[in-house]
Amino acid sequence: MAYTLIISEKPAAAKKIAEALADGKPIKENLFGVPYFKVTHGKKDIVVACAVGHLYALDQDKGNRAVFPVFDISWKEAGEVRKTAEFSSKYLKVIKKLAKDANEFVIATDLDIEGETIGFNILRFACRQKDGKRMRFSTLTKEELIKSFENRTPTIDWGLAKAGETRHFLDFYNGINYSRALTSAYKSTGGFKILSIGRVQGPALKTIVDKEKEIKAFIPVPYWQIELNGKAKQRDINAWHKEDKFWEKQKAETVMTKVKGQKEGIVSSVEKKSFKQQPPFPFDLTSMQVEAYKVHKIQPKDTLAIAQELYTAGYISYPRTSSQVLPKEIGYSKILKLLSSQPMYKELCNKLLKKPTLNPNNGSKTDPAHPAIYPTGIAPDVEGRERKIYDLIARRFMATFSDPATRETMKVDINVNEEIFIAKGTRTTEKGWFEFYGPYVMLEEEELPPVTQGEKIAVKKIQMHEKETQPPKRYTPASIIKELEKRGLGTKATRASIVDTLFQRNYVTGTKSIEATELGIRTIATLEKYVPRIIDEELTRHFEDEMELIREEKKDKDQVLDESKVAIVKIIDDFKSHEKKIGKELKAAQIETRDALTTIGKCPKCKEGDLQIRKGKFGAFVACNKYPDCKTTFSLPSNAMIKPCGKVCEICGYPMVKAIKKKSAQDFCLNPECKSKYIEGKAGKEAKAIAKGEIEKKCPTCGANLALRKSIYGSFLGCSNYPKCKYTEKLENQTPEQPKQ
Repeated sequence: MAYTLIISEKPAAAKKIAEALADGKPIKENLFGVPYFKVTHGKKDIVVACAVGHLYALDQDKGNRAVFPVFDISWKEAGEVRKTAEFSSKYLKVIKKLAKDANEFVIATDLDIEGETIGFNILRFACRQKDGKRMRFSTLTKEELIKSFENRTPTIDWGLAKAGETRHFLDFYNGINYSRALTSAYKSTGGFKILSIGRVQGPALKTIVDKEKEIKAFIPVPYWQIELNGKAKQRDINAWHKEDKFWEKQKAETVMTKVKGQKEGIVSSVEKKSFKQQPPFPFDLTSMQVEAYKVHKIQPKDTLAIAQELYTAGYISYPRTSSQVLPKEIGYSKILKLLSSQPMYKELCNKLLKKPTLNPNNGSKTDPAHPAIYPTGIAPDVEGRERKIYDLIARRFMATFSDPATRETMKVDINVNEEIFIAKGTRTTEKGWFEFYGPYVMLEEEELPPVTQGEKIAVKKIQMHEKETQPPKRYTPASIIKELEKRGLGTKATRASIVDTLFQRNYVTGTKSIEATELGIRTIATLEKYVPRIIDEELTRHFEDEMELIREEKKDKDQVLDESKVAIVKIIDDFKSHEKKIGKELKAAQIETRDALTTIGKCPKCKEGDLQIRKGKFGAFVACNKYPDCKTTFSLPSNAMIKPCGKVCEICGYPMVKAIKKKSAQDFCLNPECKSKYIEGKAGKEAKAIAKGEIEKKCPTCGANLALRKSIYGSFLGCSNYPKCKYTEKLENQTPEQPKQ
């Protein structure tokens, strides 16, 4: 019997679609271990199947895979191209089988470039259809999914599909050819290492390296500031000389001579100004990633992954959007009423619902496929970081409908022997949207004493500070995303992963700020010298603009790809003419970077070699680089990323390393016999008694006995029922003995 086949991007979305469209209860079937759903909607029989992301991948058609440039590529089943995608083959097999009896094909993948590419490939290759119908939705709520199905468009979004395919071809052309060129150059030195750089990764790395150059070239300039600490109305007041920065020390010293010994100042003027602070714009993906990093220190790529999960669960709208506009069609009142069912938002939502009209403070950025990010109103069953991201989205949504906040600035001029010092303060007089955005406002409140003109200020101290100008700040994981958007590099959905790739390739390092490694700096320097077009921001941006024209159906895909081939051939020709020079410089940079990232410190045994992090069959370990003359090794924990910390243990003098886990970092001594890992005092006596079985201490989780355990970090108490119970307890007073003199 013929039916409508709906194809979603992921299993969770298929389940949501089936539940929404089913007149009764969806029937879950299983084929080859893959679930799909049968439903009846009105008079229609529907089958809902799913992909697991991309089921097809680009690959070279034939020939030597070391040769470059190469442009003979085509779509192949992803499981045949990459071992990591083998699991996707069974999903493709199910879709092929279900497609045989279908008489209507509906694509319900994410409505963006990637989603349309996934759906387009499934249609033409698996279903053998030239076109299909399209469900367009921004939330996985029942109401919107029903509306989307009933108003499905007669064709897929051809602009998105063609732009998506073009992007994949461009990325493959650039990535495979540049990577082969770099690897070949390295190989020409007699060594072997797979190196790579991408169409957008090159300019992104150059952006970070340029900042590093700025910082290294920066020459600090000294300046002086003069601060007054005083008291007014029994309250402290701080003011700074009106000159702000003195670039000549003599001028600052002249002022200090003039005010020396002065016990009071006179308020010469008081100026107050009120201003309105407008509510924030609704979230697009970039602004949400930036804000989540600012308030919660959640990495941009993690924010996107969490938001995607919240969307799939039906709690928020589609997150991969560049829009800062909330259209009326989403139903402001309806969402607020649903949100009000959550106790923490009830009072705030009710305040907004009492307003005569609801008008969000929309921004100027738009997206043809999706609105700004908003909560659907469905109460989420989440905690931890998922709860934090959801709360941020919910409060941002409410804040956009609120009134402006009113803030007042106060400027007080204090005359001390004809030298003017200025005190400034800002306070909130009307909360407005601050009340709705709650803990995420993060604005300083500095209220000055209520002084009047002519009033005396008691001077407690006037001091001169010697300072110097600071170098530019490095990019953070959030600010680099914003910078790439500003430069038109990458897409809203790919920028975080591009930066993550730079980390994986050791081109950059750092957690709170991003620092280019020697490999990153010298890779860019080498490419700038010999093949600058690889990292040409203008060229990358040009093709981004071309793809936008394809999406708008104003430009032809083949025309853009032909243009890119010409550019790549020219770049590769330049590369080949300098291959050995490039290889020599890259190899030197790679070795230097490897040593910098893995060297822990001097070997405490042979005193000549350096201890370095190595990778072996059973994981990472530390070994002396004078092997085989020195066979010193130390084990490392397998559940953490290990980095040098540039310190030695104060107790035993051995090098220390930093163990980085998801939510914490800990420095520890490599020496397993270090006294810092011994337990002393009362806790030590108790631990030893537990170890001997003289006393028992119960596990609060399962009731079994606790046992004394040891790890590379030191001793601790752990449940004897491990691994069934993983409870552990720190031994707080591990007081190290001081080394004897």
